Amino acid sequence: MGTHPPETDLLLPLPDDGEQWDPHLIHTHYFGFSIPEARIGAFLYVRYQPAFPLSQGGVCIFQGTDNVEYTDMAFIDYEITMPWPTVKGNKITTANGLTIDFVEPGRTARVTYTSDDGETTVDVVAEAVTPLLARGHVMPGEEDHHHDLSREPGGTEQFMHMTGELVLHGQRHAIDCYAPRDRSWRQIRVEKRGAVLVPPVGWSPMYFGPDLIFNQISFEPLDTDPAWAGLYDVGDRLSHHYAWIQRGDKTRAITRVRRNVLEYHPRTYLPLRQDIEAQDEAGEVYHFRGEAIACASLPAWPNTSFHDSVYRWEDQQGRIAYATYQELWFDRYQQAMKQRATKTQGDLVP
Repeated sequence: MGTHPPETDLLLPLPDDGEQWDPHLIHTHYFGFSIPEARIGAFLYVRYQPAFPLSQGGVCIFQGTDNVEYTDMAFIDYEITMPWPTVKGNKITTANGLTIDFVEPGRTARVTYTSDDGETTVDVVAEAVTPLLARGHVMPGEEDHHHDLSREPGGTEQFMHMTGELVLHGQRHAIDCYAPRDRSWRQIRVEKRGAVLVPPVGWSPMYFGPDLIFNQISFEPLDTDPAWAGLYDVGDRLSHHYAWIQRGDKTRAITRVRRNVLEYHPRTYLPLRQDIEAQDEAGEVYHFRGEAIACASLPAWPNTSFHDSVYRWEDQQGRIAYATYQELWFDRYQQAMKQRATKTQGDLVP
């Protein structure tokens, strides 16, 4: 697995005077954390749109699993249209007050936020526990149609030890968890309806300890009888398109992923329970079983159904890890799931 240099944390290029960039070209920064004992998850995000130049993003804090609408969340301050963030040294600050300070690029960041009423604050330090691993595109098939390779698009992923404090409507919560961060630069993400015809894509990073850190992006393979069966033709494409595992100081590529969803949320359709089997390049096989303890619909990608969650994962030795699980899908899947739910409800009517 390749890595990127630390200075890519602050890579936020803009077009030169008179230069026209694709309006779908973006840069991103994502951080998150979880507080399992309170069933709380956090999504901290900035999307930069240099062609305009504008940005969007902010803070989403969700608790429990009944967050169907954005405003069901415990707290949301997410703006779709903001000016380009202020960048001073290594510190990036959005118009709505989310600040990312790369104290040591590639290693340490401090993320802070205070709501207008002062009742909700975030102050968390993120310290790296894995290398700054190179990551490509997010959606399978995206690289074939939408990337302008001449602009050298790229991305990174890194697991962080997150420590600090969340004050949520005046109630204090200590933060001490392991969570991934990621970012992209110069990537073209076309949100047009049907831009990438793929089943729901899920991201399931997990940190069990230095000897076992797992990460993958995949859709459910057809042999698991997924809810998307009959809606998409995936051909002979592998169900995963990006995956790795960290075993101590060694990073191995994952060669096979089989993600089997056992239960979907009755209203949002996010997987609530699932199993993952994976095999690495050395032939070692891993088994993980997970359950959502918090989840929410998120506004970051409004032409899709985009969800974040806090998952409780268990490995084959019985060790427990809590981490984000994120999934995204387009309208074809959403409409099919809605029709099935409506039919099921109708069948139950006496």
